[in-house]
Amino acid sequence: MAETTVAEVMAELAALEDPKARAVNERHGDDHGVNLGKLRALAKRLKTQQDLAERLWESDDSAARLLALLICRPKAFGRDDLDAMLRGARTPKVHDWLVNYVVKKSPHAEELRLAWTADPDPVVASAGWALTTERVAKKPDGLDLDGLLDVVEAEMKDAPDRLQWAMNHCLAQIGIEHPEQRARALGIGERLEVLKDYPTPPGCTSPFAPVWITEMVRRREGA
Repeated sequence: MAETTVAEVMAELAALEDPKARAVNERHGDDHGVNLGKLRALAKRLKTQQDLAERLWESDDSAARLLALLICRPKAFGRDDLDAMLRGARTPKVHDWLVNYVVKKSPHAEELRLAWTADPDPVVASAGWALTTERVAKKPDGLDLDGLLDVVEAEMKDAPDRLQWAMNHCLAQIGIEHPEQRARALGIGERLEVLKDYPTPPGCTSPFAPVWITEMVRRREGA
């Protein structure tokens, strides 16, 4: 099979450009006009191609970078590669997919979690908190949950949006997954009132931590 070139892929992405998709994406801070379902279909056809993924990432084009994250081999990146990629991820979707689809599967995830959480850049720190939330849910052994709640209680109220959102997710996950910390997590959420008035579509659960915790616990106990 002939090797797919970056130029071929970029041409295909350009052909998928949709003004309506761009308008929706730009409302969320993303600067591309490719429908994500079509992007995933293209990734499925290309399959895993690490070299192509690396070249697409270097293009600095958001749609190309999202595609790169779908066709790469997460364990092929070194720790410094991932750190540089995160710091260069300019848009929310690229940032989120990098953390969720690549860094979480990397052998460097824990080292990066610790480094990023302490980073002065709030967007970088938000990635550290996202990795911490993953550990709260799946590998909590060794985590200081009370210490995490101390930081949330002290810093979440005044944190920039992206970091605040990530800390709030961690707060909710602690309350959902760990009954012994639930009362404290609920209390912190009630006192800080972060995202209390967030507009939530009908049928969706509010990101306000007390509502989120209570609803997820209800669903689990009712199952």
